[in-house]
Amino acid sequence: MGRYKKILVAVDGSESSMHALRESFKLATKEGSWITVVSVVPPYEGDLAMTAIGNIQQAIKEPYEKALSEAEKMAKAERMLIKTVCAEGEPYEGIVDLAEAEKCYLIILGRKSMSRFERVFLGSVIVKVIGHTLCRVMVVPQDAKLTFEKILIATDGSMHSEFASQEAIDIAKRCGSTLIVLSVAKKDENLPAAKECVDMVKKVAEKEGIKVETLIRQGVPHEVI
Repeated sequence: MGRYKKILVAVDGSESSMHALRESFKLATKEGSWITVVSVVPPYEGDLAMTAIGNIQQAIKEPYEKALSEAEKMAKAERMLIKTVCAEGEPYEGIVDLAEAEKCYLIILGRKSMSRFERVFLGSVIVKVIGHTLCRVMVVPQDAKLTFEKILIATDGSMHSEFASQEAIDIAKRCGSTLIVLSVAKKDENLPAAKECVDMVKKVAEKEGIKVETLIRQGVPHEVI
């Protein structure tokens, strides 16, 4: 069994979340992982005094239960064994709490195609999950494929990028990936530091027998990445 012994995938019935689940099967097969699929029913924010509580709660819950049912069908078609959990509460809290309870190493979330404005916020649930969990988080854009042929790691020499680099190196080693190491300098005077950052990651990766390509660019980091 690989490093990703337990994976948590969150679904809400959207095409992007179901696509992420479909792609997670590839990783689970490669790693011999156990997959738990969670769908978190958000709290009702309307006026309970104006409606039948039981009916509205069931109506809210129904699409999330349907998403889990669809997940089970997908898993059966792929001959995958999964565990499904229907939780209630704030979505990010349900995902983070279950990942901790299940001792999952990795959380996988889907992301729909977004406008430039939406990309600024990435998706509140995704941002909150990343900000509140100690687990690794993989965000799978809609229609993206998890092939692991090439992995791009952006580094700025910070402690956080060092952790990310080590994770990328580990994945590249296990999957036979080419590692592309990128550092983005905002100004001309930052270029030497950017080169130093990529050289450090390259040195570590090559010691592990990984094929490495390096890139140094100038501009706005998130746009270049």
